[in-house]
Order: sequence, then C-alpha cells, then structure tokens
Amino acid sequence: MLLADIHLDLGHLHLEIGLRVDDGEVVALLGPNGAGKTTALRAVAGLHPIDDGRIELDGAVLDDPAADTFVPTSKRPIGVVFQDYLLFPRLSALDNVAFGLRARGRTRAQARAEAQRWLVRLGLDELAGARPRTLSGGQAQRVALARALATEPRLLLLDEPLAALDAGTRLRVRTELRRHLATFHGARLLVTHDPVDALVLADRLVILEEGRMTQTGTPAEVTARPGSRYVAQLVGVNLLHGRATGERTVRLDSGAELTVADPLPGPEVAVAIRPQAIALHAHQPDGSPRNTWTATVDDLEADRDRVRVTLGHRVPVTAEITPAALAELDLAAGAPVWASVKAVDLTVYER
Repeated sequence: MLLADIHLDLGHLHLEIGLRVDDGEVVALLGPNGAGKTTALRAVAGLHPIDDGRIELDGAVLDDPAADTFVPTSKRPIGVVFQDYLLFPRLSALDNVAFGLRARGRTRAQARAEAQRWLVRLGLDELAGARPRTLSGGQAQRVALARALATEPRLLLLDEPLAALDAGTRLRVRTELRRHLATFHGARLLVTHDPVDALVLADRLVILEEGRMTQTGTPAEVTARPGSRYVAQLVGVNLLHGRATGERTVRLDSGAELTVADPLPGPEVAVAIRPQAIALHAHQPDGSPRNTWTATVDDLEADRDRVRVTLGHRVPVTAEITPAALAELDLAAGAPVWASVKAVDLTVYER
C-alpha cells in the first residue's frame, strides 16, 4: 500500500496532495497539463525529493524530510513506465527487460532467463532480439511494462502510458494494458490527462488541478457528480453553481433561477445538465419545460452527427442539437435563441 503526503514546490507549481493506493488497486491521477500529475508521480518514484510530508510504501518510509530520510530511486521497490517508454535503443527487447534485474544483482544468465519469461507472458517472445526502433508503439509499451514488472516491484507507476500512440492503436493497446495490469497485485498509480484512459483503466480517480486535489472517487461517482468545471467538461456535462431560494428553486451565481424536480439537498448546490437535455427554440416554447430562458449563441462546433452550441448570457451552458435543427433554427454566432430544460433533467447535489 502506498501512502503519500506530498508538499513540493517546483517553479510556479505548489503541489499539495495526499494519496493512498491499496494493493490491487489502480488509482488514476487525472488533470489538465501543468496540474502537477507527473511531478507527484516523480516524487513517489524518488526523482523529485519532497519539501515536506511523508511517502511510505508497505510501511517503509521512502521520503521524510523531517526525519532526514530519503531512499534513492534505485533502492525503491517501484517499477515505472514512462510516457515515451525510455527503452535503450542499442539493446534488444530481451536485454531492455533484463536491465533492471542486472542492476539489482542478478547474473546475466539469470536476468536474461527471467526477462524471457516476462516476454512470453506479454506475448513478445518472438521479438526478444528486436531493437526498439523496429517495434510498434504497442510492442514498445509492452516491453517497457515487462521491464517495470520484471523486478517484482511493490508499486507500479505509469506516466501517460498511451500518450505516444496514434488513435488507431490506442484502443487496442488500452485493452491490452488493462488485461496486463490485472495480473499485477501490488499498488498501481496511473497519470493521465485523457478521461477515457482513466475511466477504462482505473478503480478510483483523483482529480488534480493547480497542484491541489479537487475531487476523488470511483469513475461512476466522479462522472455522476463532477466537482469542478474541469471535471464537468471532461465528462461532457454543464456544471452550474447556486443557492437554494425555495424547496425546489436554485438561484444561480449569475442571478438566473432554475426549478428542479426534487427537494434541494442543502443551501449551496451544484446543478449538472447534459447538453442533450437542453432544447433550443426560435421563439418562447410552450408545453412542459419548467425552465426556459433567452440566450445568445456564443459559438458553434460540429462534431460528427451533432452540433455543440455554446450559449452565453445568464445561464452559460452548451447544448447539443442535430444539424437539421441547426438549419431549421438558422443559428449563427451572436444570434438570439430560447433555451429550455425539464426539471427532471437537472441533477442537483450539495457543493
């Protein structure tokens, strides 16, 4: 089990994060570029000593500035898969995997025999003699994973392990990586900015923004109740904040009011709205919607068979409509439009 209380200053970044990763668990650090994800991973790996806090693995202290304790990277029972894999270009796949074993005192024969077993395990035995430049992206990733696992680490760190792959390869390799990770019984910490990678590979998400943890939970929990605008954008929903002004009425920070279907859970609430639930109209709509408002089209973006319409004014949201609806409404940037959403389509939770 990894326990990490990390306080670290690096340039303009002030990182302050508390992590726990249990054995058999995959935790994904998810956040925008510059949030501190890779810095946190490098601190756990021993590549960036922390300024304050404490890092423990299976009860053994790896970094504790207050006690003047610091275990160098080479002495930590950790395997790392870097974003660009960092395979040694002049070594074969077999010798790349054997490298860590040799560094830990195995004889050349012992290291190569164990490396061969790992290549077989990951379906790479026919590529044992291949140099990295001849490997596909997926093959190189599996060699890097075999090298990380061959030393029998207690913790596996993966830094953007799919970022170097093209879109066509990514889906297949992601599926392979998920299967291989399931065979490792230690703690696993994944760094990514891709929500799909995080949702597919991780048991639990830790959202990192500007060096701080802003939300944590299972993928289902985080996607159902995004805690910040960044997370809402990741999972494709609109997120608004407001205060309760009645049992089922929310006054947004902008001053607009929305009516929800169920009693509000507290005085300060967040309102999540799926873009598909927002209907657009040329004129004020009649009928069942409890919430209608005037808006201005800020932007239009076509995405396959849907058009994303960004609305400004008092309820800043994005709606999704069909190209046919776009043509019928004759929308363009700057155009006025009416928007509506049913009360039952609003998800409300306490902030």
